[in-house]
Amino acid sequence: MKNMTKVTAIQTTAAPHTKVSSDVVAIAFAALMGVGLLFVGGFVQASALHDVAHDQRHAIAFPCH
Repeated sequence: MKNMTKVTAIQTTAAPHTKVSSDVVAIAFAALMGVGLLFVGGFVQASALHDVAHDQRHAIAFPCH
């Protein structure tokens, strides 16, 4: 009986650790993507940025004209 109690205690303490580390990875990935988008959007030529946005609007069937 004591061995089963120890295994249960290990499993319950290990689960929150996994959740926290996956949350940190997700937050870091979102932050990197956001900084990347700001960097690209800040340094791209205006006509290229407009063309990409225009094509994306057409791709999702959003009226833009």
